[in-house]
Amino acid sequence: MGTAKSQVVRIFLDAAEAAYSAHVDDPQGQASVTQIFGELRAPLIPRDTAPGRLAACSYLEDVSRPGGYSEGPLRDLIEAFRRLESSLTWYPRSGDTTNANDAYKDGHANAMIVGSGGLVPHQSVWLGVSLLAPGVRYPDHTHPPEETYLVLSEGDFFQDGRGWFTPGIGGTFYNPPGILHAMRSGKTPLFAMWALKAR
Repeated sequence: MGTAKSQVVRIFLDAAEAAYSAHVDDPQGQASVTQIFGELRAPLIPRDTAPGRLAACSYLEDVSRPGGYSEGPLRDLIEAFRRLESSLTWYPRSGDTTNANDAYKDGHANAMIVGSGGLVPHQSVWLGVSLLAPGVRYPDHTHPPEETYLVLSEGDFFQDGRGWFTPGIGGTFYNPPGILHAMRSGKTPLFAMWALKAR
């Protein structure tokens, strides 16, 4: 089982690297994800975790249909994610809820694939996904690691100094260390991947 899970993780990471490489055009984001996936080429051993979903995961099927992605690297990524998802432990965000709306509490779920506490332990790299049910406003937050998003659905994102913007499916953007940012879903669920690198 361990070998089989390691293979599923490797297929996912290779697909994630290909999708990020195909879509990230910001020089800072490119440099960050190059370092991230460079560190993840070493052999990785998944932990034996207890898989679990939250209420918001009822929207996973809506956002992870491979047929909904016409572009090859994104479709490959979604297919790899679907094979991996049954091993993930979804969790709610803890901490400050500044500007979150009432739907946020039960309307969001995160899964850490690589990182501290994730399926694959790692100290300096975090790779995971966030899912918002329709009509959810995620709280404003900051964190020290730099971060590059790969957006896999419709939805809006916020950066301090830029305001709200809509990357679209396959859109990417880079969050410098410490920048205030947030996200919100509209009438449909929001699904996005994030890759963080501690400096």
